[in-house]
Amino acid sequence: MTEPKDDSQEEGVSPGSDPLEGFRIKIDGVDDQLVKLLNQRAQLAQQVGQHKALTAQRAYVPSREHQLLARLAQANGGPLPNESLRLIYKEIISACLALESPLQVSFLGPEATFTHEATKRHFGLSAKLCPQKSIPEVFADVESGRSEYGVVPIENSTEGVVSHTLDTFMNSDLRICAEVLLNVSHHLLTTSGNSAGITKVYSHPQALAQCRGWLERNMPGVPLIDVSSTARAAQLAAEDSSAGAVASDMAASMYELQITHSNLQDLHGNMTRFLVIGYDEAEPTNLDRTSVMFALKDAPGVLYAALSCFAEAGINMSRIESRPSRRRAWDYLFFIDIEGHQSQSEIDEAIEGLREVCQYIRVLGSYPRGEGVPQ
Repeated sequence: MTEPKDDSQEEGVSPGSDPLEGFRIKIDGVDDQLVKLLNQRAQLAQQVGQHKALTAQRAYVPSREHQLLARLAQANGGPLPNESLRLIYKEIISACLALESPLQVSFLGPEATFTHEATKRHFGLSAKLCPQKSIPEVFADVESGRSEYGVVPIENSTEGVVSHTLDTFMNSDLRICAEVLLNVSHHLLTTSGNSAGITKVYSHPQALAQCRGWLERNMPGVPLIDVSSTARAAQLAAEDSSAGAVASDMAASMYELQITHSNLQDLHGNMTRFLVIGYDEAEPTNLDRTSVMFALKDAPGVLYAALSCFAEAGINMSRIESRPSRRRAWDYLFFIDIEGHQSQSEIDEAIEGLREVCQYIRVLGSYPRGEGVPQ
């Protein structure tokens, strides 16, 4: 008869001792190795930073980061999920970048908004994050050189495009360097943790629109009040026990509110896409997106001809939007997203073909496609 295995005989665990203590000793040993390896990586990052400074190269390279994270995900044998590994390495990269050259990043504020969350997710906690009051101010901060990059929202899967971002590109030379996809979960926040007695609900118009069905079913007759941001809504709710706010868990933490109801959004998989803007031109990663802005010549069938440039080349167009050009009545600029990098011959040729039917065209950037965040 086989004797049952004594867990205390595991390597590093003395007979009769607490097995947990043995596991903790092993974990401590692994942690010591991790600290040494992280510092080795940091030293290499410093050397990279010194070389980049001598050769006038940017410290932050979105394509390199994308390739690194993709390689690590492919090499990951578990049990750590790829998303957890990605978040850990985002912070490692952020800390190492701070050793090379501390990044300053502007974002559409205030703090505790979803744009703030997307900025932290992309650049990590070691970057200096600077909230701005408006999308044009984010652009201006990067254009002036005060910040190296900016983060602005571009579209939501429920409510569509953020027109202010498109409009600001019309008068800016900034490029799109990367994109961030963020699953957006809205919560009802109150001081008491109870929705009884709530006489008004504050939030940003986009957030209220994304939760319209839930609010109609569960808060009928309660006034919904538009404010400048979900963070501002949380601040107002913190000051008024009769008010609620539709905002994020980050806002709940910052303003010491309780989550009364979770996940109010009407559509499962509610996601917002954010753009990282700057002057860099991202290198191809084999999983890229290219954004183009153009104005068409005034001729019959010209829009069909423009879109045919991509269809005939077998290039997938994932989005098209139009905005008034503000130059004259009924004159429009078009914004399109296509799959691939402008360095690819078929995309380069399609864009050259597009020039024949356009009075104005500008490639806003080719950049690594953002990865969806699991809920």
